[in-house]
This record gives sequence, C-alpha cells and structure tokens, in this order.
Amino acid sequence: MEKMRKFCWGVSLVLLMMACSSGESDEYIDRMDEEHEGDRPVANAATQSENADRLPVSGEEVQYATVNGTEITGYLATPDEAGDGGPALIVIHEWWGLNDNIRMMTDKLAGEGYTALAVDLYKGKVAESPDSAGTYARSVDEEEAVENLDQAYRFLTRQQGVEAVGTIGWCFGGGWSLQTALAMPEAIDATVIYYGRLVTDAGELSTLDMPVLGIFGAEDDGIPPEEVKKFEAALDEAGVTNDIHIYEGADHAFANPSGTRYNAEAAEDAWQKTVEFLAEYLN
Repeated sequence: MEKMRKFCWGVSLVLLMMACSSGESDEYIDRMDEEHEGDRPVANAATQSENADRLPVSGEEVQYATVNGTEITGYLATPDEAGDGGPALIVIHEWWGLNDNIRMMTDKLAGEGYTALAVDLYKGKVAESPDSAGTYARSVDEEEAVENLDQAYRFLTRQQGVEAVGTIGWCFGGGWSLQTALAMPEAIDATVIYYGRLVTDAGELSTLDMPVLGIFGAEDDGIPPEEVKKFEAALDEAGVTNDIHIYEGADHAFANPSGTRYNAEAAEDAWQKTVEFLAEYLN
C-alpha cells in the first residue's frame, strides 16, 4: 500500500501542478480580495459556543513537518479517550491563517471523535486584515504546500497511528482540501470543501478515490453557483461520489463564526451535514 501511495503521489503531483497554475491561483485570490473587502476575523458569540454532546478533547502545538529546512508547527486536537487506529482529519485554515477560530474548529472536530491536525501553510503568519491575508495567500509556494500537507498525512499515520484520514478546509483551505485529495488520491478517505477554489475538469477529478462533500453559498461571487454546478457535474461524470450543497442567502465565508459574514442557520446545517458525512465515510 505504501508503494502504491508513493506511485500515485508522483502521478498526482503532476496533475496538481497543472490544476494549480500560478495564474489561476492569483485570479482566485483576487476574487477573495473582493469577497473579503471590509471583512475582519472578529470574535462573536458563536465563536465561544459549546456543545455538551461533544467528547472532551486536548489540544497542543506540534511540529509536524519540515519544509525546505523550515520547521512547521500546527495544532493537534485529540479526544481524551481516543484509542489507537481511529480516524483523523487534516484541517486546513482559511486565508486568515491558523488562528484561534481554526483551533476552535479543530477542537470541535476532535470532539466528534477525530484526531484533528490543523496545518499551517503560512509558516506562522496570521492575518488581521484582508490586505495581509491576500499577501500571505499569494506568498504560498504550491509545491511547498503539497509537501507540507504530505508530511501532515505522514505525521498522522506514522506518529499518531491513525488508519483513515480525511481533509477539511474553508475558503483558501477549502481549495487546498481538494488539492490534497488530488495529490494523494489513494491515501485520503474523505474530503470536505467549504467554498474553496474548484477544479471543473472531469479528467482531473477522475483520479479521486474518495467521497467529496461540498458546502457553498448562493451569494458567493468568488465561488459562484454556476461554477459549483460545473464542479458537481464534473464529479458525476468522473464517477466520484459527492454531496454538494448551495445555501440560499449565504455569502462567502458564511460558516466562519469569527467573521462578519457568519450565517448561523446555514452554518449549523452545514456543520450537521459535515458531521454526518465524516461519520459515514471515516468511522
């Protein structure tokens, strides 16, 4: 299986570089600049919400990768009663970076029974304004990001002893959740995309060997419904199991409780769909 994973990794890396051309990435970030104009990662009541039904968890900062000589630190959250070999998630931050909101979401995922590792594609930088977020997103070297995510997978499987690994990300991280699945199709067992950059070519998507859950807002001009429908059609054509949802009245970043576009009704429904999807395909 390890030899097969490495082989598929090599093939998929080529596909990834084709899908993540510099021009396409820059165009997407330009759209995110417009979508987040005037937005701020500010806390609100939903940020502090608790769920009594969740398992108690423990969280810590961990070094999970070294990329081009730079040590990468992420946030690892685990259920306090987690046993060996349980399911895990690679959690990928929004364009704000690995901030307290992402740590909270990582704890929340761990509370559902997953070993959850929030990766850091910004190498320790955290944005406080749309301008700095756009700068940090544009500074990401895509080949380094793939290596970062591959090492996150190895950290979970080799050091944490997990067997099934899924990916989840929002905004910038939603796009990278899909790209991680394309890079490691034989390794990733489930993929969740919250309003991230999409691939709409069925040939590229045909390498995916896991189910995909997609969460999007109908008012999102950065990832418009027309593009989401093309993505869904391409997944269907490629024979990839998928569950795609477009929420009426919801804008980009509607599920971020620390942002100014939070839509509680849509976010809560999307979270329930996420929990059910992960339970079906990772547990």
